[in-house]
This record gives sequence, structure tokens and C-alpha cells, in this order.
Amino acid sequence: MKYGFVKVAAATPRIRVADVRYNSENICRMLSQMQEGGAEVAVFPELCLCGYTCGDLFGQDVLLRACASALEEIAKLTENKPLLAFVGVPFEMNGVLYNCAAALNEGKVVALIPKRHLPNYAEFYEKRNFQPYTGENTFVPFAGGRVPFGNKILFRCKGNADLTVAAELCEDLWVPAPPSVSHAVAGANIIVNLSASDETAGKAEYRRLLVCAQSAKTVSGYIYADAGDGESTTDMAFSGHNIICENGEILAESKPFENGILYSEIDVAKLAFERRRINTFYDGADRDGYTVVEFEAGSDAELTRTFSPQPFVPAESSALGERSELILSIQTAGLKKRLEHTGAESAVIGISGGLDSALALLVTVRAFAKLGKDPKKIIAVTMPCFGTTQKTLGNSLRLMKELGVTSRRVNIAGAVRRHFRDIGHDEGVRNAAYENAQARTRTLVLMDIANDENGLVIGTGDLSELALGWATYNGDHMSMYGVNASVPKTLVKHLIRHEAVRLGGRVQKVLEDILATEISPELLPPENGAIAQKTEELVGPYELHDFYLYYAVRWGFSPAKVFYLARRAFAGKYGDEVLKKWLKNFYKRFFSQQFKRSCLPDGVKVGSVSLSPRGDWHMPSDAVAALWLDELNQL
Repeated sequence: MKYGFVKVAAATPRIRVADVRYNSENICRMLSQMQEGGAEVAVFPELCLCGYTCGDLFGQDVLLRACASALEEIAKLTENKPLLAFVGVPFEMNGVLYNCAAALNEGKVVALIPKRHLPNYAEFYEKRNFQPYTGENTFVPFAGGRVPFGNKILFRCKGNADLTVAAELCEDLWVPAPPSVSHAVAGANIIVNLSASDETAGKAEYRRLLVCAQSAKTVSGYIYADAGDGESTTDMAFSGHNIICENGEILAESKPFENGILYSEIDVAKLAFERRRINTFYDGADRDGYTVVEFEAGSDAELTRTFSPQPFVPAESSALGERSELILSIQTAGLKKRLEHTGAESAVIGISGGLDSALALLVTVRAFAKLGKDPKKIIAVTMPCFGTTQKTLGNSLRLMKELGVTSRRVNIAGAVRRHFRDIGHDEGVRNAAYENAQARTRTLVLMDIANDENGLVIGTGDLSELALGWATYNGDHMSMYGVNASVPKTLVKHLIRHEAVRLGGRVQKVLEDILATEISPELLPPENGAIAQKTEELVGPYELHDFYLYYAVRWGFSPAKVFYLARRAFAGKYGDEVLKKWLKNFYKRFFSQQFKRSCLPDGVKVGSVSLSPRGDWHMPSDAVAALWLDELNQL
């Protein structure tokens, strides 16, 4: 297990009803394959050792004895193998028959978990043969020893409490209060489900919904192993619909009617972080009555999960379109409310010809439309100075015209030069004062126009810039409402592209030109008429910083783990030294620039990451990055 990733597997063996020897051989073969594949937790279907559809044969001694004997042989395969396996088996205790999940580890059966909820409706009639178990945990004799028996059993990995497993069986998931809820609040972060869910039209979608929802609700990994080919088709068919889920997200899913092994890796460290973050998770937790069984697990298997290089951006185009429209609507609703509340007659916004100001203007136009206000009350101001290029200036003016807002052009070069004379700054010295004087002058112009026009200054800075502190303090850092405050740079482009397609025509053309323009604050003079100051050459590629931000802040991953995932996500595009260079820069800037985030203007949250000091992110402005940088330096 590396960086918290646990290799897991759900297997559907080919079986013959009541042919325990045949079934056992197939289970053993699959178990060996899973061991070779590096699985640390392996799950087989409900009653797979004899077949879920045995009917009244479950009452036959010969079947029960064969199952018990076969289970011992299967368990031996786990000897000296760091694997926890679950196999479905009928088991008799005190003259009562139970539908059980047998847990196998270190060469023996280490526990038996009886099914709590037995369906006896429609095509199911389990109570004809089995009894539900609702008693306290106990011990039962098995293979010359005694093993824990009961519904409340946790399997805790030796030396790593982050890997704690519990089991439920099929119908247990479908009831209003699944046992996995109790298991989770008792500490289990991987739930296994041994199932025999027959296939009917529409049932796969519902099953998928249940597994995802339960995984999300319990903040757990969920391994669902379903019965398949070989079960009796007298009245039902079973498709072997296996699912591996993590906190509501499907990691892997089998094709229907194809028996086999499904693998993935569940990040138990990520789950542990999320449970710590959600302070209501353990409210009213009932941990009484649980038995803890320690087990051996471990694997050096290669990680097979893939990680998107743009975690803030949905991969599917249809989902991206829906997400873009939703985010734009959230931004619009936030600004609309602020304009209504303040009674502002106008909105004032600085337009640079870049991405962020274009998005802010598009949102402002939407908000005015929702309010039924004349877009001419939106005062868009372009303020060329030393670094402004003709391309960005032209795009600013074109965008204002096509959107029908009031356009103003204020050349601030003279004002900035007067300011330089006032403070005794040599214009030839192009330091921070040279650059930031321009940004602060622009903010002064916007604020005073807003005062003159009874308006609000709309901020344009985005989440990525806030994370890096790439903003001039009390310059573009400041506004009266920041509509882009929780929109990362990689998503800004998609929002603009979405709005460009929606609006079409000449607006689309100018927005496409803006999208094709290099990102720059344009505070240094152009070179041969082209942008000289390129942001991503100075602070690093935004796609890297957004990736780092997502995993370091949203999921609390360590620098080493962030680097590990970045190597996979950006393989073939960035080498290790480049990734490490900008990751170090990310942590340095993230810590040193917190003081800018500690006094941010209001701005609505749109996604899972926000750096608002009033909302998601509370961090001292003088916190030290040494621990994080030390870990990176050791890589």
C-alpha cells in the first residue's frame, strides 16, 4: 500500500449449482490470480461456494459439510499472503442456518458475518432456508478452533488503522438503514458486499445508484461482488455486475454477463482525510459491540487508476457543458444578490483583453439580464499603460462593443508617471513598484468611477491567482465583489468557451481570440509589439498549479503524494524536475501569500475548493511551509 492506495478486487467465478468442488476450484484459481495481481482485499459473491440458487438443497447436510470443508481449503491459499478475502457460504449454528460472508486471512477463516436482512418478496424467498441474525457477536467452532460470528465485526490492518474493512450482504444495502452505516461510524472505511442480485431491466442503473450513494454517504470505499454465470436460470438471470466505488465515484465496473475479476485501488488515506474534515461524520456514532479482527495486508502492485491532469474540469463534454452552465448561474446569482442588496445602479469592471476580465464581464451581463437592467449601466473600462499590446486593447474594445455595455478608455500612463515622480521612482527601474503602481492606479480609477456612478467594482481575479498570490495587494487584489474568486484558471477557459458558443456571432469570435491570447498581467513593455511578460513562465503552468491546488488543499495530500500523482497525470508532458520545481514554487507561494487571502472581498463559492477566509480556508498568514518543502526536498 503506497500513499494510502489499497489494491482491491471483486470477482465473479463461474459456478455450478450445488457443485461445491467445482466452485471451490474456480474460487481458488481466481483467488490465486488476485494474489498475483497484488490485491489486498478480495470479494466473492453471496453463497458462491454452493450457488445462491440452491433452494431447499441448502438444508442438506451433505451440502453444508462440503461447503465447510471447501472453505478450509480455500482459506489455506491466504497463508503467508497479505490478503483479506471474503467468500459467500451457508453456515449452521445451533441448528439454525445463516447466509454468511466468511473472512479469510493468514491461512484460516478469521470470522463469519451473517446476513442481517433477508428478502422474502417477489422472486426472493431466503427466509424459507435462512434466518436473519440480529444478536450480539459471539464465537462459533470452526475447523477445530473458534472464530468471531456476528454482524458487528471490523477487520483492521495490522500497522495501518486507515485500512479497516467491514462486510454486509446483498439486501443489507437495499434496506433503509444498511449495516454499513454503523460499520462506517465504527471505523470501517472499506465496505464489502457479497451479493446475488438478479438482473432485470433497469436494475443495473438502480444498483449503481445505491452503491455510489452508500459509498458517498459513508465516505468509504465500496466493493460490490455480484453473482453471475452458472447460477440457476429457472426463474432468474445473474449478470455479475461488480462495482468498485470510492466516496461516491465509480472507480471500476464490470460488463454485464462477463464473469471475471474487477480491480482498482481505493485511497484510504483520502477517505481518512475526508472524515476528519467532515466534523459531523461521527456525530452520535454507536461503536459499542464491535469485535476487531486484525489482518495482514500489503502490496507493491502498480497503481492502475488514472488521474485527470485537469481535476476541476469534467472529462465528458456533456458534463462539462452542464457544469459550465451551472457555475455561470451560481456566479450570476451571487452578483445579482449583491447588486440588489446594495441598490447599486451600475457595475464597474476593468477589461484587460484577458481571460479573467472577459469571464467577469460575461457574468455581469448575465446578472444585469436577470435583474432586467440596461447593459449600458455596466461600465467597462480599459486602462492601457506601459505593457498593453494592441491585440489585448483591441479585444477589450471589441468585447465591450459586442456585449452592448458602456465602454470607457482611460490611459493611465501619465498618472503612473506622475506617481513615480511623487515617490521618487526611476521609471527605468522595472521592479515591483514599477509593475504594481499600474495595477493600483487601475483599481483607483475603477473605485472612483464606481463612486461617481453609484456602482460596484466587480473583481476579476480567479482562484488560481489567489492560491499563488499572483495579484497586486490592494490593486487587482481588491474589488467590491469578486465573481471569479473560486473559479480556477483551467476552468475559466471552459466557461468562456461555453458562453462563446451560447452567444455566437461576433461575440464568439472575439472570445475565441481572447482564449488564444497568452496569459499576462501586461505590466512590462511589449517586445516587438507582442506580450513580453508571460505569467506561466514566471510562476509556472496553471494546469500544474490547479492540479497541485486540488490535491493539496481539497484532499490534504502530502507533497510526496501530490508529486506521485502529478508524475502519472502529466507523464510525457513534464519531466520530474519540472514538476518538482513548480510544486516547490506552489508551496512557497501558497504559504507566503496567505496574507492576501486573509482579506479577500466577498465572492460566491462555485466548486469544491474555495480559499475564502470566511468560508473553506482558515490559515494563519504567518504559517511556515518548512515541513512541506522538507518532504519535497527528500524526494
